[in-house]
Order: sequence, then structure tokens, then C-alpha cells
Amino acid sequence: TKVRNKLGEVEIFPMVEMDFNKKSNQVEFVICPAQIDQKLIELGTQIALKVSESFKHVGLLAIEMFLTKENKILVNEVAPRPHNSAHYSIEACENSQFKQHINSILNFDLGSSKANINAIMVNLVGEKGYQGPVFYEGIDSVLKFKNVSIHIYGKSETKPNRKMGHATIIDKDLKNGLNKARSVKNLIKIKTK
Repeated sequence: TKVRNKLGEVEIFPMVEMDFNKKSNQVEFVICPAQIDQKLIELGTQIALKVSESFKHVGLLAIEMFLTKENKILVNEVAPRPHNSAHYSIEACENSQFKQHINSILNFDLGSSKANINAIMVNLVGEKGYQGPVFYEGIDSVLKFKNVSIHIYGKSETKPNRKMGHATIIDKDLKNGLNKARSVKNLIKIKTK
């Protein structure tokens, strides 16, 4: 994710890694920073800048890329708005994607998009077999965890695999954060009343 104002100032959020649920082909975890070679991060950053410059884009631009088995980077899609892949920035970055988007379109100074800590975002989706008025199970257990923030989107009805919210886990130790993220995913179940 990259942001640019009318003055041409540019800030780039850390490159993230998306871990997909194989059954639903939906992003399950977003890991910041991406656990890839620094040379690939630099190449991905150069590609993101080229894509943004080609659009002469002002505002936030999320650029989704695929890394092939041969270590080639392919651009899959772009989103000219705050994007689910950078929701972790609310807790983990000096300025969130939302603040940076407003700063850029109002032509304010951008400040930093640097991450201060490792972050793992967990998409919270409706459970298979449930459709109707939403009920969240397990949130009370997760609220006891340190460094976990839960964001519920306020949708009144759930259905299988519908994004209903997300949780962000921040941790100095990425492995510990990933373990906690898996626990959060297992504890919070989105069902019907």
C-alpha cells in the first residue's frame, strides 16, 4: 500500500504477506512485515511506485501482487482506497492507512507509514452453515489477550465466509504473534442468534 499527495510526496506502507484459506480462497491472515527476501521487497516497492506513477494517483493505493515460485512479481489488482490488507496499520504503524488517505487527498504532510512492531491481521468471517442475525461467540475470551484489538464491522446479518470484522495482533516476536492469531481465529466464531 502506497500513498501520494498532490505535492508528489510518497509514503509506502510495509509490504505484507497474505495467507489464504485454501478452502474459501479468502485471505485468512495478513502478516506485517512480509517474510520474504529484502531484494524482493525492494523490487516489489519499485513495481508499486511504477504502478502508482502510471496512474498519477493521489491518495491511498493498495497494490496486490503475486510472488511466483520462480520469484517473479506479478501485479494482480489495485484498489484506490483504504484496503483490508492494511487494516493492521491502525495499531501497528505511525500513521494508519485511513489517516494517510485523508492527509494525501487534502494535500497535508504525509508523515510516516512505518510499522513500529510486527502485526498479524485475522479476518473474522461468518461460519459455514450459518446465515441470518449475527451472534459473536468467543470475543470475551479473546478480550483477555494482551495486544489484540478486535474490530467488528457492524453488519447485522452473517453468512458463510462474509467478512464481519478483523482482529489485529501486535507482538515483538512474530512467531508468538502468529500463534496468538491462530488462537483468535479458533476462538471467535461468527454464527446466528
